[in-house]
Amino acid sequence: MTVTDIGGDRAQPAPPPPSPRPRAPGGRGIRVRSRRLHGYRHAYRMAGRGAAVVLIHGIGDSSSTWAEIIPGLAGRYRVIAPDLLGHGESDKPRGDYSPGAYANGIRDLLSALGVERATLVGHSLGGAVAAQFAYQFPERTERLVLVGSGGIGRQVTPLLRAAAVPGAGLLLAALRLPAVRWQLGLSVRALRTLHTGLGLDAPELLRVVDALGDATSRSAFIRTLRAVVDWRGQIGTLLDRSYLTRGMPTMLVWGGRDMVIPALHAGLGHVSMPGSRLEIFEDAGHFPFRASPERFLAVLHDFISGTEAARFSAEEWRRLLRNHGPGARTSPPSPGRAAG
Repeated sequence: MTVTDIGGDRAQPAPPPPSPRPRAPGGRGIRVRSRRLHGYRHAYRMAGRGAAVVLIHGIGDSSSTWAEIIPGLAGRYRVIAPDLLGHGESDKPRGDYSPGAYANGIRDLLSALGVERATLVGHSLGGAVAAQFAYQFPERTERLVLVGSGGIGRQVTPLLRAAAVPGAGLLLAALRLPAVRWQLGLSVRALRTLHTGLGLDAPELLRVVDALGDATSRSAFIRTLRAVVDWRGQIGTLLDRSYLTRGMPTMLVWGGRDMVIPALHAGLGHVSMPGSRLEIFEDAGHFPFRASPERFLAVLHDFISGTEAARFSAEEWRRLLRNHGPGARTSPPSPGRAAG
């Protein structure tokens, strides 16, 4: 593994794994808590003390996806892993499931928990939400970690494009029928035997499908998906605002064999985000933090401990916005404000 920085283009040896830390009480059994905000239940898992680290899951998933990661972080940080509205044990109303709305929901949950600032770690859709949070609330964002993130390029697996078309709810319901599940199981075993990239991700994708056990969950999944994907691919891109990561410590983590959102997006985001750090897990798919949790924790600990939390003032943010454009010269961030 190598670490690459835009500013230096030099390879460095991988950081050593962190020394053993006390595991968070309960491990996988960390209980789900909830807060009622705007009339809806927002579920979340929380453990540890210290500076806040927020873990944001992908579409159709839940905070349980971080089960192997939370204990390793909770020995040093206060870890908060929400179930996004429409997911997991949170309510699933008919509402706005766009990345901007999710960013607002995370802000409100953090405010209710008394957390003013945090490092944001987002996977897949959660990466787009984390980037949107950093854009909407830079004064509350210390660092940004994008894991197999949506919202960079247009490409996305045809499976998600198909799930965004009319009638997808019936297809998702059919995937739970015993005969269909049996056929899917055979297909997954064949894909894994052939060592395909899709075979790496298929068990995780089936886990997400299994979570859509009722019509309400499937409806929330489709509304969320259609906010970010249509039959042509991803709808939005954060690249037009990627210059705003100047002064915001940013890291991209990707599976080299990701068939859901190709690793090509990692390089594109890395080049577009000034001073960003890129980590490729060569043999992992779309869920590198689940494929190699120890390695993911080592990289994340190294990134957090090796960077100074961003602290944007209103004037610095205004200067970034004004100075960006054809021929514009962007001033470097103020000394001591941020390091990446």
